[in-house]
Amino acid sequence: MSKFVFRNNTIERFFGKEYSFSGYADISIIPQDAEFYVWWYQVPIKYDQALLAEEIRGYARNLNFVLQQVDSGKTFVILTMDILYAVSFMDDDYRVQESVSDYNRALYEAEASNGNVKVIDITEFTRRYSAEELFDWKFYFISQMGMTPKLHKEFKAWFGRKLEGIALKRKKCLVLDLDNTLWGGVLGEEGIEGIQIGGDYPGKAFLYFQEALSQLSRSGVILAVCSKNNERDVLEAWEKNPFMVLRKDAFVSYRINWTDKATNIKELATELNLGLDSFVFVDDNPTERELVKQMLPMVSVPDFPEQPYELPIFFKHLVEDCFKVYSITDEDRHKTEQYKANAARVQSQKVFADFDKYLESLDIRITIEPADEFNVQRIAQMTQKTNQFNLTTKRYTDADVRNFIGQGWKIWCIGVADKFGDNGITGTVMVSGDEIDTFLLSCRILGKGIEVAFIKKVCAMLAESGAGSLKAKYIPTAKNAQVKDFYEKCGFTCLMENRDGSKEYVMNLRSVDLKIKDFYKITIK
Repeated sequence: MSKFVFRNNTIERFFGKEYSFSGYADISIIPQDAEFYVWWYQVPIKYDQALLAEEIRGYARNLNFVLQQVDSGKTFVILTMDILYAVSFMDDDYRVQESVSDYNRALYEAEASNGNVKVIDITEFTRRYSAEELFDWKFYFISQMGMTPKLHKEFKAWFGRKLEGIALKRKKCLVLDLDNTLWGGVLGEEGIEGIQIGGDYPGKAFLYFQEALSQLSRSGVILAVCSKNNERDVLEAWEKNPFMVLRKDAFVSYRINWTDKATNIKELATELNLGLDSFVFVDDNPTERELVKQMLPMVSVPDFPEQPYELPIFFKHLVEDCFKVYSITDEDRHKTEQYKANAARVQSQKVFADFDKYLESLDIRITIEPADEFNVQRIAQMTQKTNQFNLTTKRYTDADVRNFIGQGWKIWCIGVADKFGDNGITGTVMVSGDEIDTFLLSCRILGKGIEVAFIKKVCAMLAESGAGSLKAKYIPTAKNAQVKDFYEKCGFTCLMENRDGSKEYVMNLRSVDLKIKDFYKITIK
């Protein structure tokens, strides 16, 4: 049994075959072998308002009982309650509404006191439809379905995106066109004063769009520009137009030229060291969108609205489909600065002939700290998002990581800073018993030997604690070929290479050379 749903109505059609279900409002059986739980209770059909209100409040008490019985290391997803059908006989009778509000408030209180609980607002889904579209009496009387099964495909897609958000999966980079996308009009034809941004409509719509994008970038989505324009004209517009919200410093990089946009996006991916499947491309021109769709099918390319007044709705869907996550970390909030600092490091490297001299000039400071409540979310996020430098590519939630800590795993994360800035927490290692389960680093800090210093320091720490040997594995994926021989370079001995390309290693911690170059300044917390 992998996933278990507590429910009070028939909802099987809304979930996949991997889910099992409780009886209606039944909490007498709480399976302990489930690895994931869902709680979805709907407003019952009753006409006695007092009885209905009390039953709803009872659901909150039942939930708290269940939460006390399940493993706190397993993710427990709860859907809020929405009134799809109710009949009140008096306008001043708010008992059912108040009970639903009290119930939903209890859910958020449960989330606040239980680290494994994640609450999803069901109204984000239900408000898309009318009452008649949501509830069908035929299906209720036949199968006690509190929501029409006609919406099961839409619900599965929505719920799947919400689970990805809980797992902190999302796109990383939004590439934007300029003319008729970030402002109205064509800059090359109408000039700085002629483009439409701010003031009355349609400029006000573009202003709102830029303000929304600015806030999106503060949540950890990096912005880039890909525009067919004269670079000098754009730089001047960014500098001189008083209504411009997104100026040059809002973007991690840009390609403003007359090269085709697919080529420019590929260059951006190489420069930022991101996979093309991390990109979303927004452009008002359907021809440009189609070119990118054809040449770069990994890039998400949403349709752009035909009218500027549709931009707020477009932005909402853009966020929900590509960028929304359950929560963000401090590292997410500083993504733009971190990628810009990386570009500065690349430029700095060009003036050094000796690579070690370059590394020494960076003043690299490494902080290694054990997993705790302050960093567990970021550790889980990295397992979900890191693909290239990831030896096993195992995906974990924050509840999983907490569970591992409770089982006695040794889990550390690494923070890296240098003279150009602080990259924040950018790597983790998880050791279960005498074997490395996970070793990964963000692409932002690769190429400076930090990965070798990190693994050697961890091995030294394990040796100091009495460990004599350490096992490890490499599991190949479509994206992590660059780490195929990493463990060999760090002193591990390859015991076996399997037909699927996976490798098994061991390191003798008592005889291996774990010396680290002096210019890495390492602090253990």
